Amino acid sequence: MLRSFLSRFSLAALALAAALPVAAQLSPRVSSVVTTPHVRAELVAHAPDGVGPGATVWLGLQIAHQPEWHTYWKNAGDSGLPTELQWTLPAGLAAGDIAWPVPKKIPIGNLANYGYENTVLLPVPLTVAPGFTAAAGLTGAAGVDVKLKASWLVCRKECIPEEGEFALRLPAQGSTALHKADFDAAFAAQPAALPQKGAIEVVDQTIRVRLDGLPAAARGKTLEFFPETGEVIHTAAVSGRDWTQAWQGERWTATLPLAEHRSASPTVMPVVVALAEADRVAGAPFAWRAEAPVTGTWATVAAPAQVSPALQAALAANAAAPVTAPVQTSSTGFFAALLGALLGGLLLNLMPCVFPVLAIKVLAFANQAGDRRGHRSAGLAYTAGVIVTFLALGAAMLALRAAGEQLGWGFQLQSPAVVAALAALFTLIGLNLAGVFEFGLLAPRSLCAAQVKHPIANDFLSGILAVVIASPCTAPFMGASLGIAIALPAPQALMLFGALGLGLALPYLVAGFVPAVARLLPRPGPWMDTLRRVMAFPMFATVAWLVWVLGQQSGIDGAGALLGLLVCLAAIVWSLTLRGRTRWVVGGLVLASTAALAVAIGGNIVRPLEPATLAAANGERWQPWSAARVAELHAAGRPVFVDFTAAWCVTCQYNKKTTLGDAALLAEFDRRQVAMLRADWTRQDPAITAALNALGRSGVPVYVLQAPGKPPVVLTEILSKDDVRAALDRL
Repeated sequence: MLRSFLSRFSLAALALAAALPVAAQLSPRVSSVVTTPHVRAELVAHAPDGVGPGATVWLGLQIAHQPEWHTYWKNAGDSGLPTELQWTLPAGLAAGDIAWPVPKKIPIGNLANYGYENTVLLPVPLTVAPGFTAAAGLTGAAGVDVKLKASWLVCRKECIPEEGEFALRLPAQGSTALHKADFDAAFAAQPAALPQKGAIEVVDQTIRVRLDGLPAAARGKTLEFFPETGEVIHTAAVSGRDWTQAWQGERWTATLPLAEHRSASPTVMPVVVALAEADRVAGAPFAWRAEAPVTGTWATVAAPAQVSPALQAALAANAAAPVTAPVQTSSTGFFAALLGALLGGLLLNLMPCVFPVLAIKVLAFANQAGDRRGHRSAGLAYTAGVIVTFLALGAAMLALRAAGEQLGWGFQLQSPAVVAALAALFTLIGLNLAGVFEFGLLAPRSLCAAQVKHPIANDFLSGILAVVIASPCTAPFMGASLGIAIALPAPQALMLFGALGLGLALPYLVAGFVPAVARLLPRPGPWMDTLRRVMAFPMFATVAWLVWVLGQQSGIDGAGALLGLLVCLAAIVWSLTLRGRTRWVVGGLVLASTAALAVAIGGNIVRPLEPATLAAANGERWQPWSAARVAELHAAGRPVFVDFTAAWCVTCQYNKKTTLGDAALLAEFDRRQVAMLRADWTRQDPAITAALNALGRSGVPVYVLQAPGKPPVVLTEILSKDDVRAALDRL
């Protein structure tokens, strides 16, 4: 169960050393300490020469852990995240990278991490520009204000993401020496640079490391090995059992196994070796670092969807999508992607969310029975509407993602305003099909005449409507194609979106050009009026679904407000069917009442629902998804099944009520102790978007089964019990 993020700042005032002008002088009004149930974090400074032009000042985040808790090194290992520091500094000051002390290896089940326990100080050099003056950054004669925003993941058996904001005032003159001993200890814990680079050779599923120039104090000793590049070696391997090391004079060699699911192929590997704690001598160097060039041939890494637990947690916990370079694909690979997109669009016609549009198309084809030319025109216009809308939505998604927005396919239904507008549109369509009104009564005669002259406009608009209502669904093949599209250059990506549109429109395009299909349609007759009225009910069912979707986003008040305004909309339409003065009097009264009601309760529609607590009740089967929860469960050795879903995704709801509601299958999850997490994407959520991106997907549904230390297994969008059982058997 997740705990809350950091508590608010706790003020820590240090006494002013008035009698010692060169001692540390920190303002008591500035907060430099953050305390949580798991750590005490403090921003500290060491400025031997003061904050003067050309000087170097050392800042650091000192983290004191509660017993059994730990945070992470720059390479966290099999899971976890390194501590991150973001500085706000006056002009003329520049912060360097963290000078990471040597970590310790922390085994957790069949995994291993690199991190820190007890108390650790993470030093950062602060360079003062030669031209730095009081006007550039000094706060009067008192000093220079620096600010820090830090985030860290603290773990025991569970993992808690935490963050804090810190502020510190450095003296304008003199020095800060209060934490000199802490910085000296941190400097002593940093690895010394080796005079030679060493070498690393890739041989089959191992790397062979050679380091030269190690001092006499290290020779003959068993060394600990820490690669700075993550997800390369088998982190949990134990020296002497899973990997070997040996000495040849001053040369140290080792053979280490590669990670089972390696995701990096570096050409240079920075590595750190250190004496075991029992061999370390106080005041003497005990760790050394080299940047070794890599020779040999790396085996092919895992597919993009096979994301390591550490990377998946990092993407989601930081709530930011990875920066993806344009994917270079071969012509054969791109053709396969186009074919997959075409099949995905074709199968989209079988998704339940497309049924309302199918109803409209069935009625339109029946109206044109026997008119071959009308069928062809309708098919072409509908296809054009579908493809143009797919391209427009795809271009909008790509442009917004390039601007930094965390969006995926179906993003328009993450907006309550769009959901409400679609509900109003389908209400109007349903009322029209039910015979309550004709559009000719509401539109000017000139517009109606234009509609008669250009009937293909109706088919074009129905194509637009088909994409708008069908886009929340993701059919088989479609999810992978969308995942590829968001990583391709824009022209190729838009070709994939066009192929999806062509697939969706293809049945109607074929029906318009194949006479055999037209001959199967019944002749027009009185039965068509009954069919038209029957088709109103799928429209009203869609309205009910959209109101339910809005209820998931804005709560019961938002859904109630939308229902009330839809009733008013129906009343307005009905009033306009009246005749004479009654039409204007009744219509005016209803319109005024609707406006007043919209002002009174309309804001509830777009008001976001307060997020539910992330803590799941004891015994509850489905728990809210988060990267921290996944890391916690993996640390405990439990596999995880994640349901990426949304209220507006009809396929998601179907799978939830069928396969994921099957008692026997749920019992199988329980028997195997598989934790079940649900990532709800009904409203825009950057963390979920980032996790989907990491899996090579950009829409829902997505189902992932992941065991500790293994890559996630992505299941098909149309989930079957047999597929899930087969994946469970492979655990």
